[in-house]
Amino acid sequence: MKTISILNLKGGVAKTFTAANMAYELYRRGYKVLLIDNDKQGNLSKAYSRYDAENVAPVTRLLAGDWENADELIQHTEYEGIDIVTANMSLFGATWNLTKEDSENQIERYKALVYAKMQYYGDCTIYGKYDYCIIDNPPDIGLNVVNALAITDEVIVPVKVDEDALEGLDIVTEQIEDAKAFNPALKLAGVLITSYQNTDGEAAGVEWLEQKTDFNILGIIRYSKKVAENTFMRKPIYEYSPCCGAAKGYKKFVTAYTGKER
Repeated sequence: MKTISILNLKGGVAKTFTAANMAYELYRRGYKVLLIDNDKQGNLSKAYSRYDAENVAPVTRLLAGDWENADELIQHTEYEGIDIVTANMSLFGATWNLTKEDSENQIERYKALVYAKMQYYGDCTIYGKYDYCIIDNPPDIGLNVVNALAITDEVIVPVKVDEDALEGLDIVTEQIEDAKAFNPALKLAGVLITSYQNTDGEAAGVEWLEQKTDFNILGIIRYSKKVAENTFMRKPIYEYSPCCGAAKGYKKFVTAYTGKER
């Protein structure tokens, strides 16, 4: 199983949209995907119609260590190859409480899930059941994000092409380098340009990224009005509008990332 963290310390760059649609594109190619909603806002959980505001969220229990079987935490979605560990505002309290603990395994809470056995699958672990685990992270570096980075193989950074976002890439890079102290295998896969509009300014920003930095550009997702419309439909963008620029962009990005066409 490859674990991917979607991360940027800047909000509004389509992190959740990327996590949701990358998972769907992987699923369309026959891969089994586990999603972890690591953001207290629970937008990834909402995207897959599994948000529950009333009860303590599974990811909260995971961070607190308050669980016994992985089956308690993982929910199926309407897509047979996509499962999810959901979030809500209860994650905020769990993150705060963990900062006050004097515990040796503060940054190893999510590791317990990765290697846990699933009751339904007998001796099969989470690591063996899924091909990909995608973690949607908030725009900060709390202990929930540190726990996510501890099990992450690669970080994908969604960015919108503006000066503030491009400057923030250096901060993300520094955080990833710091996280290598407890996860030496962690690496930055690259940046995914989102909401791209082919203006002179944004074209110049992409050219600057290509020529003046070492960041690998994994793909370019074009701006589409269909994305805003789709927030009310709770569907992957490919199902809602397969011919729009955003749907084509995610399809091309995942094809390049996996080397597998669909």
